[in-house]
Amino acid sequence: MSKISFQSTSTPFFQALKAKVNTYFIETGKSKNGGTKLFIKGLGLVFSAVLIYFVLVFLNPHWIVAIILCAAFGANLAAIGFNVMHEGGHGSFSKFKWINEVSAYSLNIMGGTIHFWKQKHNIDHHTYTNIEGMDHDIDIKFMRMHAEQDKKWHHQFQQYYWILLYGVSYLAWVLYQDFEKYFSKKMGRSGKKMNLSVREHVIFWTTKLAYISVYLLVPILILGFWKAIIGFLIAAVVCGFTLSVVFQLAHVVEGTSFPGNINGKIQNEWAVHQISSTANFATRSKLAYFFLGGLNFQVEHHLFPGISHIHYPKINEFVKETCNEFGVSYLEHRTMLRAFISHLSHIKKLGVSA
Repeated sequence: MSKISFQSTSTPFFQALKAKVNTYFIETGKSKNGGTKLFIKGLGLVFSAVLIYFVLVFLNPHWIVAIILCAAFGANLAAIGFNVMHEGGHGSFSKFKWINEVSAYSLNIMGGTIHFWKQKHNIDHHTYTNIEGMDHDIDIKFMRMHAEQDKKWHHQFQQYYWILLYGVSYLAWVLYQDFEKYFSKKMGRSGKKMNLSVREHVIFWTTKLAYISVYLLVPILILGFWKAIIGFLIAAVVCGFTLSVVFQLAHVVEGTSFPGNINGKIQNEWAVHQISSTANFATRSKLAYFFLGGLNFQVEHHLFPGISHIHYPKINEFVKETCNEFGVSYLEHRTMLRAFISHLSHIKKLGVSA
């Protein structure tokens, strides 16, 4: 696919918004990174994941307790992804580069590959949000996410089978899609060829083998095959479902845009495009904010990905204010449930419409 460009990345709207945000940090003297609070939170999430793993594998609790703990472990992994890996991958976890790198590589510990993620997420998704052929996050097999995608016969049933696809998404990611990217050297069908350094080749295979060993082989040796496999599947499905739903509620709901391009040009400026293709949800929920690492403030994250989520509630005030000043539409669902219903309604319409 040819290169996509926007009308402008420096406009009165975004300049006014950035000025307010910069003034806020100058006047308060606050750092744009996560700081001590996020560091402590991250350590707590990692510690709880290790503790749950230890109890499950080495203490072998009653099966009812084990099922609950496996589900909790999956949710815990998702929370590490939201709060530690995601922030580290954007360089906003800490002011120290090496801490950001360590935080980002927590994805490899969870089975993914940070090298691929940074290209797919930081560059493709954040730059070309909801643009067909550029944002690979909306290219989901067996799902039709927007009207520009071809309609297949099975899409009429996607309002029913979405739960299965979202549930297996984590397994598909770490056990298939990463290898697909590795051997094809492409992020997607239309992606450019990637060149991996020797270091990245070594990291890829070392962490994949370590993942298989820690998450499967060790539990199988200690607990037996079926206990280990069932426990792994429960954790993986919970993790995958959580990750998938959070992304969908932020970008694939009624009202978000999926713009086409004219001769490789997007008609909106970059900042307005980010707002029109993104939705916030449950911004008043402290629980959602804590667990999701501020990703319910998705608009603020897309406009300022290098700033830690601990500042998003304040930045949200500036975004709303500036949108009102410039007449820019801003989409937010009051609760996570409303956003979820909007997502289901969206994929249902796409499944039955031409």
